[in-house]
Amino acid sequence: MAWTDERVDILRKMWGDGKSASQIATELGGVTRNAVIGKVHRLGLSNRPTAAKAAPKPATAKPPAKPKKPKIEAKKETSTEQPVVQRPIPRPRPIITAGKPLPPQRSATEVSAEALANVKKIEEKARKLNLMQLTERTCKWPIGDPATEEFWFCGHPVEPGKPYCETHVSVAFQPMSSRRDRRASR
Repeated sequence: MAWTDERVDILRKMWGDGKSASQIATELGGVTRNAVIGKVHRLGLSNRPTAAKAAPKPATAKPPAKPKKPKIEAKKETSTEQPVVQRPIPRPRPIITAGKPLPPQRSATEVSAEALANVKKIEEKARKLNLMQLTERTCKWPIGDPATEEFWFCGHPVEPGKPYCETHVSVAFQPMSSRRDRRASR
């Protein structure tokens, strides 16, 4: 479809009358809404005359927030003076300085000394399996640094439904109540 002088005149008139791009496209036929918008911009018609008003938008479902009205105290001496507006005093914000260390806090992963002693004992007796030797029946608790030769997996028999042996399960999985108690004591 080509933009003939006649079609451009119709576009200018309808745009000036406040018609939407969709309405103009329907009237002209063979042209899309986006083509009308593009032509309007190329012709420099994007600002509509002030007499033409677009259809009012439907009200949104969300009601507008009501701003707090400041208290106004009017002075009775003269009517030419402005009323005094009392604004709420802003609360001071806590000062946060970058680089200042936080106070020491208890770790969520703290383990009792008894459990740590049990872990040390079991790791001394570990089967020292590598990744290829693991099965669904062997403990998959990693021991050591994976970047070194001194890295292995525990290898003891696993607890039913868990990936670790009894000792490592006691360290890895803590009952909900003990975690809740630890949080409450902070």
